[in-house]
Amino acid sequence: MPKKTSAEDLAKAATIIRGLSMDGVQAANSGHPGMPMGMADVAATLWLNYLNHCPDDAEWPDRDRFVLSAGHGSMLLYSLLHLSGYALSLDDLQNFRQWDSATPGHPEYGDTIGVDTTTGPLGQGCANAAGFALAERMLASRFNSDAHTLVDHYTYAIAGDGCLMEGISHEACSLAGHLGLERLILFYDSNHITIDGSIDLSCSDNVKRRFQGYNWNVIEIDGHDFEQIDKAIRKARRPTGKPTIIVCDTKIGFGSPNKVGTSSAHGEPLGVDEVAASKAQLGLPVDQTFYVSDEVRELFDTRKRSLKRSYNKWQRARKAFAEAEPEKSQAWEDGLALAMPEDLEARMPEFAVDKAVATRSASGDTMQSIAEALPYFVGGSADLAASNKNTLKGGGDVSPGSYAGRNINFGIREHAMCSMLNGMSLHGGLRVFGATFFVFLDYCRPAVRLAAIMKQPVVYVFTHDSVFLGEDGPTHQPIEHLAMLRATPNVTVLRPADATETSAAWVAALKNTTGPTLLALSRQNLKTLDRTVYPAASNVEKGAYVLWESSPESTPDVILMASGSEVELILDSAQDLADTVNVRVVSFPSWELFEAQSEPYKESVLLSACTRRLAVEAGCSFGWERYVGPEGKTICIDRFGASAPYKSLAQEFGFTVQSVIATVRAMM
Repeated sequence: MPKKTSAEDLAKAATIIRGLSMDGVQAANSGHPGMPMGMADVAATLWLNYLNHCPDDAEWPDRDRFVLSAGHGSMLLYSLLHLSGYALSLDDLQNFRQWDSATPGHPEYGDTIGVDTTTGPLGQGCANAAGFALAERMLASRFNSDAHTLVDHYTYAIAGDGCLMEGISHEACSLAGHLGLERLILFYDSNHITIDGSIDLSCSDNVKRRFQGYNWNVIEIDGHDFEQIDKAIRKARRPTGKPTIIVCDTKIGFGSPNKVGTSSAHGEPLGVDEVAASKAQLGLPVDQTFYVSDEVRELFDTRKRSLKRSYNKWQRARKAFAEAEPEKSQAWEDGLALAMPEDLEARMPEFAVDKAVATRSASGDTMQSIAEALPYFVGGSADLAASNKNTLKGGGDVSPGSYAGRNINFGIREHAMCSMLNGMSLHGGLRVFGATFFVFLDYCRPAVRLAAIMKQPVVYVFTHDSVFLGEDGPTHQPIEHLAMLRATPNVTVLRPADATETSAAWVAALKNTTGPTLLALSRQNLKTLDRTVYPAASNVEKGAYVLWESSPESTPDVILMASGSEVELILDSAQDLADTVNVRVVSFPSWELFEAQSEPYKESVLLSACTRRLAVEAGCSFGWERYVGPEGKTICIDRFGASAPYKSLAQEFGFTVQSVIATVRAMM
């Protein structure tokens, strides 16, 4: 361990961080100065004495992860990144919250070098951090040995009062404690202030007892006492089989003579006069903005040189590992690159055409083949594995203190599951999936949205995808969920029509490495299409394709289109209509993939010359107007469902051959 920075020097660094944070917010005339000023002492101690990272290689796999769950305090992180030597200049800090700057209002993964995850929606960072810590333990169990240590790092996170009030922090911290993620260290900025005032207005939690109940170590400190801060971090890093929360008693806006400890310091600039008064009190030059002393520059430069030595040591260990264990080394590289075998499609299961299969079951079979092909493929379910059919057979369970398994039991924690998967994906080395019922997208959409923003290739498996789950009724029947996802940028939704499309949908999902993919899968059995008769299921990757037509040589009278279980319905209907109507049937598993195709291809599927178009989907009609056009119609559900056997629901809601035929006749 290199020589530590003294308390005196840490105080100087913290003062500079406070000055940069005040100036950034004031220059933007927007932002949150109070939290960075309050946590500067803790952050300076962590970054100068403990955080192991490499500013010259921000993607170093064995770096410590740092998560600012209280993302509104982003100037704290930007100041630290700049001082630590990342490619983030003073000019970047001066452009805080401006168009196309590298310093947006909240930390954005991919926009700012050194930012490990996008935060801002409070509590998400807590779950991301748990995901980082879980990925570290899972990879360590796979690649470390007595002779070689490839994975050996910590995850540090800063959370505020708001983060701990959000429900997702309860879910994630409960699971992290259950799993014994001892490399997770959470700093709780306990400044007792929210936007509306004192937290006493709305919260009287006993945080210590709460986290002890979660099976966490709890350390309470004065967040402005450098000796206590340092001692707490040292203690938290000791192996105990538990994660640690360090409760930091801090003052929001520390250093501001008139706004310290007030809610106004939380979310608005201090003001020109108060910034000047704060600088005078802190001993900073009042007439200079974005000031960094040579002394503090040298502190961080010295730390950077020390960190580079640690980085180089790991690189030598990595090389020795590759020479000693070439197969494991290749597996490590494959996981980081998410490498896939060229014959992946050929490895997928085959399905008998004479057997009806629910797409959730077909997904389960496909996942076994994927697991054989991709050793880094891991994931789990929110207590619905038997229904979601997503258990990787023979993969073993991740459990407290044992992380070599491939199946993660997230419990009834849909929101934490999806957010932790985001953290695991961001960590690297694993391709992750999570499963639950489609209607419970309502519980986890914020995490799905953040995966889309961060372009993370998480696969979310949503089964029981429509009213046809039946007797559980409207509370469990997703109606608006497809429309909601389709309206979300950079989310790819796949709703396959049968077992063969399900297998192809999984291949498409694995090929998507620039955003999340969501598979919407049926509870009920569906006919398996004979692909010697119908076009190849690989057409799923085009989003929509012509499945069947009664007279291919001429322009159709009507185009029937559907996704998922309703494809079987329109195919049966079209074949009954074929004697009198020229019908084209389009399987439409993914709007997003279809929109990515060329205009000529899209025209070849949805001929503009055919204006009679009918879309059939057991969800709301919203959005289908773009494909059916002004003369088209829909058979959809624009109300909540009902409790009944699924065949009764099909009859009542008009999802029958008779209903489709009658609608087509009326259109003619």
